[in-house]
Amino acid sequence: MIAIFINAAAIIIGSAIGAVARKGIRQKYINVLNTAMGLCALVLGCNVAIASMQKTHYPVLFIFCLSLGGLLGTLLRLDQHMENATRSMSTSNLAEGITTAILMCCVGTLAMMGPVMSALYDDNTYLMTAATLNLVTMIVISSSYGFGTAVTAVVVFVWMSSIYGIAKLSQSFISEELISEVSLVGGILIAASGLGILNIKDCKTINLMPALIMPILFFAIKSLC
Repeated sequence: MIAIFINAAAIIIGSAIGAVARKGIRQKYINVLNTAMGLCALVLGCNVAIASMQKTHYPVLFIFCLSLGGLLGTLLRLDQHMENATRSMSTSNLAEGITTAILMCCVGTLAMMGPVMSALYDDNTYLMTAATLNLVTMIVISSSYGFGTAVTAVVVFVWMSSIYGIAKLSQSFISEELISEVSLVGGILIAASGLGILNIKDCKTINLMPALIMPILFFAIKSLC
């Protein structure tokens, strides 16, 4: 469990470093960092989605997850709530930065298998590797969006702690199938976030975030049947 705290701390430290560096960087260089971040998110998201697609046993499940998750997020007006919450913290598009940071830090094998390995085998290798990557990721993101992206630490802590707790209670529920489905949906959301950063298409990624919960609900219902 201590490794999850380290992940949250790495995000805060990375955000602080990036925010300090941001003050000495001219706007044109910040724009370059935004472009680089957008391209990385787009490529990484496509890579995660394609790799997960090859492992899935339910080829169309992600379509339903994205559709239902998007409808739920739009109904709850998540994008408006996020914008209102971040407007007082920054004049830049902080909501976009936080959304990107959450997806980059929460989606993938390290972020999901890490808590499972820690809970079942007391092996923190995945979590410590994730902490290192999160530190670097947050330095880059906060250098573009500011220290406000540090709130990502709260979301990551809750996400990892939840997976850790579920793994402790039910070893069989967190399966490779579940991880593949969540990673597939998450990869698509990361790519969508990249499109937004590059100003190609505003996919309202924050409204699609509930789609990450849909595979978990699907497997929970499936286990009861």
